[in-house]
Formats: sequence, structure tokens, C-alpha cells
Amino acid sequence: MKRLVAGLLLFAVSISGCTTKSKARVKAQAAFLAGQQQSFSPQNRLQTRTVWVRGEVRNQLIPWNEELTLSKAILAAEYQGFLDPKEIVITRKGETIRIHPKQLLRGEDMLLEPGDVVDVLR
Repeated sequence: MKRLVAGLLLFAVSISGCTTKSKARVKAQAAFLAGQQQSFSPQNRLQTRTVWVRGEVRNQLIPWNEELTLSKAILAAEYQGFLDPKEIVITRKGETIRIHPKQLLRGEDMLLEPGDVVDVLR
């Protein structure tokens, strides 16, 4: 009788699909990364009519409007860095545009488009 119970218990455990913590962690990480890639896909950004600002900022998602410039987006994102940024990179439809922050101080601003990603780099 004990062997029958032990056998049934072993059978139940083997078919129940037990996973180790490491396998569960790997699956969770893969799902997280897939969600991140999907949320940053160009198609999703264009549909939402927003601009993403990445770096040391408080607000990463800025609503786009026809008058949104790079400097307005950085102000709206509330840059939190202790040091001035060394470079600003805009990614638009797979192309990159590099801007030195001094250009903004000289008044060389540019209009942003929905779906742009602005990286504020130190």
C-alpha cells in the first residue's frame, strides 16, 4: 500500500509541471524583456503620439504636440542629473541625430515628431 501511495505521489509530481526557481526566473525575465521591446517598438510609439526621453529624467513619456521642440521636451521631462549632459541623441524612424547641448544654448532647437526617442547622455 505504501508503495502504491508513493508511486502515485511521484507520478502526480512528475506530471504537475514543477519548475525550478531558476527556470521560473528565466521565463519571467524573458517575458519582461519581450514586453519592454514591444512597448518601445516604433509602431507603438507612433500610435500613441508621444516622445520618449531617456536618461536621468523624472518624466520619460512626453505628450507630443505640433510645437514640441527638443528643449521643451527636456524641460517637460525634468532632467535630474547633477552634471550637464554631454550629448543628446534623437532616434527618429531608425535614424540617429546627435546634438551637443551647447547648440540648444545657442538657440539651435529643433521640432520633434511623434515617436521620437530622445537620449540625454552624460
